[in-house]
Amino acid sequence: MNKYLPAILSTFILLFPQQLLAKLAPYKNSAGQIIRRGGKFDPRPIYIPPAVNAPRNEFRGVWVSTVLNLDFKQVKSVKQFKEQYTRMVRNIAGAGFNAVIFQVRPNCDAFYPSKFAPCSQWLTGREGVGFKNFDPLAYMIKTARAYKLEFHAWLNPYRVMNDVKVSKTAYLNSRHPANFARKNPHLVLEFNNGKTRSLFLDPGRMEVIQHMQSVVYELCSKYTPDAIHFDDYFYPYEEIGNLDNATFARYNPRKLNKADWRRNNTETLIYNIRLVINQVNYRQRKRIKFGISPFGIWGNAKDIKGGSATGGKQTYFNLYADTRKWVKRGYLDYIAPQIYWNFAHETAAYAALVDWWSGMVRNTDTKLYIGMSPYRLGEKGWGNEELAAQLRYNRLHREVSGMILFSYRHIFSTKPHIGIKNFLYHLRLSVPPDIRY
Repeated sequence: MNKYLPAILSTFILLFPQQLLAKLAPYKNSAGQIIRRGGKFDPRPIYIPPAVNAPRNEFRGVWVSTVLNLDFKQVKSVKQFKEQYTRMVRNIAGAGFNAVIFQVRPNCDAFYPSKFAPCSQWLTGREGVGFKNFDPLAYMIKTARAYKLEFHAWLNPYRVMNDVKVSKTAYLNSRHPANFARKNPHLVLEFNNGKTRSLFLDPGRMEVIQHMQSVVYELCSKYTPDAIHFDDYFYPYEEIGNLDNATFARYNPRKLNKADWRRNNTETLIYNIRLVINQVNYRQRKRIKFGISPFGIWGNAKDIKGGSATGGKQTYFNLYADTRKWVKRGYLDYIAPQIYWNFAHETAAYAALVDWWSGMVRNTDTKLYIGMSPYRLGEKGWGNEELAAQLRYNRLHREVSGMILFSYRHIFSTKPHIGIKNFLYHLRLSVPPDIRY
């Protein structure tokens, strides 16, 4: 193959009118199947060129998950911390990414000295035990900037812990005395699936929202991350039934039905966090952004007007998070829906969701980054070219300003999947020389 062909194709596609894409052959996956835009909901084929130029200033993030030490391992010394983190950001920058989204609050705890939370157990192995005269977050932000990376501080607002195998009381009593959940057991809801428990802060209580305002205010006023980042855990994915009946009966002055009341609770959190960030930015002349990475489906067209050509769980109905409304009302600087399915998925097809989110953010001030899933490579239906093709499909949409990949360990493993290599090839291939890192 001519070594200059990919670059020639990339330039050609940049100039290639989008309405002529249909002149290409319909896109087929590694199994030779013609890919339909929306699985069983939209049979139209899709068309993906072999190379597509990246938009200028394309956002390219990597999630680093600290909960359960999934990506970041426990350390016993400041030296170990610095070595591990520096190696991470060096890898991220070297692969062509330009942002690290680091989980600094996984479970009512913190990867930084805080008045509102103990040091995370995922840092040193014991909650409340950190390092004297060393601030991990200050070091992380400074080091990320040295490698020309944005640093987004990733927080989980409600999660206390998943997969708890003891009673709520026993678990909370095992936490550090400074843990907000331990100090306020009446604000913790418990979901029991018959095997384990999930504990989360009650989204209907104003004390919880005020606590999160304090957490974010401390973070933004003490540090200067490029963004505050929330993930998809609002109300739990499981049907929580009557767990919050007492809260609903006591704290519902507008007499909303339960579903609307829950959505209003989540919106109140997001709106108030937006105000806190705006306040700090104004007073301290900072430019901290606010972004959220929700579950990939806002709503299915068959269930709600304006929904996508999909048939899976829905943030609007299952997590009580009206993410579409947050974008339309300007609460967010960016949204990064987790579109963790492949092109051939029958009920949550990748193309259908990228198309829907692109249309949803159009004519708003909210940037769209697509949450992508290298962790699924190797699963059934995920061929070696899937992730690279998804990248190219993103770049066909002018509304898509970039992507975030979940997560670090699936990209930078000792034996990376060939699908990762193909993705990184296309990622770096299309970087204009003037913004190459």
